[in-house]
Amino acid sequence: MADSSFDVVSKVDRQEVDNALNQAAKELSQRYDFRGTNTGIDWSGEEKIVITSDAEERAVAGLEVFREKLIRRDISLKAFDAGEPVGSGKTFKITGEIVQGIDSEHAKKIAKKIRDEGPKGVKAQIQGDELRVSSKKRDDLQAIIALLKGEDFGIALQFVNYR
Repeated sequence: MADSSFDVVSKVDRQEVDNALNQAAKELSQRYDFRGTNTGIDWSGEEKIVITSDAEERAVAGLEVFREKLIRRDISLKAFDAGEPVGSGKTFKITGEIVQGIDSEHAKKIAKKIRDEGPKGVKAQIQGDELRVSSKKRDDLQAIIALLKGEDFGIALQFVNYR
């Protein structure tokens, strides 16, 4: 019998992020406390999001509005990394980035956690920006998923291709 397996990935649905950004932009343009502050949110390239405002506290509030929209769309806040407000002239900018993929450092931590605390006979292989976990027993794979959900690795994890 072949081994059962699943992949541990860190991916974000780009369309959901775009929807959250558009909802946040609409709210920023309509809310009373943002009137006259020129607060806006836009894409900057493929993975970066820029929030601009005339006032630092309004830029931070705009960031919070965007985070609320991400949560409503079931996107983990671990997948969005925002910087500090940076002032230039009369405007303040906050640059954030959508974090995707498991880098080698996090992949090694996850694989070590599986080896140390997981059931015997479970193998974890690093494959690019994802991790393949395989075992003869499906119950062991379920235990690994529960183990990884209980840990905080600092990135958003999804479990796909369960076979």
